Amino acid sequence: MRRLVALDLPGGRQFVDELQRAWDAGDAVLPLDQRFNESTKLDLVRQLRASVVIEATGTSTIEAGSPVEDGDALVMATSGTTGIAKGVVLTHDALRASAHATSDALRVSDDDHWLACLPLSHVGGLSVVVRSLVTRTPLTVHDGFDAAAVTSAAHSGCTLVSLVPTTLPRIDTSLFRTILLGGSRPPALRPANVIATYGLTETGSGIVYDGRPIPGVEISIGDDDEILVRGPMLMREYRDGSTTIDTDGWLHTGDAGTFDNGILSVTGRLDDLIKTGGEKVWPDAVEKALTGLVDPSCICVVGVEDPEWGERIVIVTSMELDLAEVKAMVRAALPPYCAPKDIVRVDELPTTAIGKIRRKECARIATRVLARPT
Repeated sequence: MRRLVALDLPGGRQFVDELQRAWDAGDAVLPLDQRFNESTKLDLVRQLRASVVIEATGTSTIEAGSPVEDGDALVMATSGTTGIAKGVVLTHDALRASAHATSDALRVSDDDHWLACLPLSHVGGLSVVVRSLVTRTPLTVHDGFDAAAVTSAAHSGCTLVSLVPTTLPRIDTSLFRTILLGGSRPPALRPANVIATYGLTETGSGIVYDGRPIPGVEISIGDDDEILVRGPMLMREYRDGSTTIDTDGWLHTGDAGTFDNGILSVTGRLDDLIKTGGEKVWPDAVEKALTGLVDPSCICVVGVEDPEWGERIVIVTSMELDLAEVKAMVRAALPPYCAPKDIVRVDELPTTAIGKIRRKECARIATRVLARPT
């Protein structure tokens, strides 16, 4: 019986060794987020029906676990600390396809050395480990991001790394040959060696580099401008047996965008679209219009239910902003109906473990604040 083995381990040599040991035994692996408390980890193990949990102190067996299919390599959790987790099942064939396509796109050579410093419970972090194992490229694994440690690794020979936008300003980017940047909207201006990536857990890694699909990846635009993806690196299914891949092999991403002259532009999540006064407004477009006035990591544009407009555009931010100035800046770049009607100030924006702003949580915060009597 092929088991699902949960790895409750920090990033480092032991994690890589246990990953390889599970694969050698024909098992699949579920990496557990080390930021979660013990109760949350146990809930995730149960939800995704792992059979074994490996910790630094030993191994335990879960009686309620369920087997995986032959060829399954990873189950990656896609939910946070609440709700029912959707485990993305990735096969060894998919991982190999992803690793080789990525390496071809980056022209990885014998002189390269990967650094993994993002959480290994997220595909952006674990894919670095996977592609290194598949292509036998040298690898260094850190237990999370630390600017000093990343700098030291670069001086010690690491040439390739994956980062998220919040970490980019904390290092000297010139120390690396290439930096892959994903997880959230990249900065408008970035060094030439920094590649903005697009991908999902369901694609096993980034599949679009600076707007161009990597080898083997097909992009199409479906109904409602939804981005569709097809290629050998896609997930097999979710752990519960459901899928977002149609009968023609297209993965429905839930993202909207355009694909013109071979270049993909991502507009935003379909369910993030704000409909105000009969007009459609993409939060990303409003946020981009405010570049130069605000730090992208400190702002989130959301739609809040409104009896007159259907939805009203609201900015949730940890910065001090003047509404009149914000409106003027947005109107200078976008149609007038894109201008926000309110600003909600918070101490800190809710984010995921890799620093991506939780837009739905920001919308809930804005709804609560604006509903209070004035």
